[in-house]
Amino acid sequence: MSADNAPAPSGSRVVRVWDLPTRLFHWLLALALLAQVITGTIGGAALTWHMRVGYCVFALIVFRVVWGLVGGHWSRFGSFVYGPASLLRYLRGQPLASDHFHVGHNPLGSASVFAMLVMLIIQVATGLVADDEIATTGPLNRYVSSGLALSATAWHKGPGIVLILTLVVLHIAAIVYYTRRKGRVLVRPMIGGDKLLPGAIPASVDDRLSRARALAIALASAALVAAVVNLGG
Repeated sequence: MSADNAPAPSGSRVVRVWDLPTRLFHWLLALALLAQVITGTIGGAALTWHMRVGYCVFALIVFRVVWGLVGGHWSRFGSFVYGPASLLRYLRGQPLASDHFHVGHNPLGSASVFAMLVMLIIQVATGLVADDEIATTGPLNRYVSSGLALSATAWHKGPGIVLILTLVVLHIAAIVYYTRRKGRVLVRPMIGGDKLLPGAIPASVDDRLSRARALAIALASAALVAAVVNLGG
């Protein structure tokens, strides 16, 4: 019997874990990465859309970094930055009462999130200065040497995309593992935002004011990306 079908423990309540801005970020990023793989593989005229979607990924990453500081409780980086001791407790299955590994990101999930953010930042940065030596250059290409541009392009088209796809595959595999082996459904909370949790688990704020703040951050992120892109003239 899965955790979703099992009787709820006494004292359990529905808790908003993932706020709407975080959920939208997650699914928009998933769609953007799929579009990047498709357009990058097709090449040619599709590279125009590859670059446009890349700017969207840039804006999404800027938003998530800021939202990781001011967003809902479980979306903040502070809620899932773990030290070596926490990781060992998780791997040994010996969490403390204060270790809410089952609520937001557990230590392995946390490592995956930060790895993906770092890889996407590198991928965006290399794309901004890339040069395919045919017809497409990144908007900031003129600010770097040709050697650096070619190195960035080689990374962007090679190891960069391989590492990102590897992280995506591991992420999907983890979802399948936790669903089938642990009885923990991870996708549904990322759609609806809520989990049925025992004890006094703090909820993420997800009201109109919080969403309005997220919209303002998203618009500011888009404006920042536009300004960076326009530096290329």
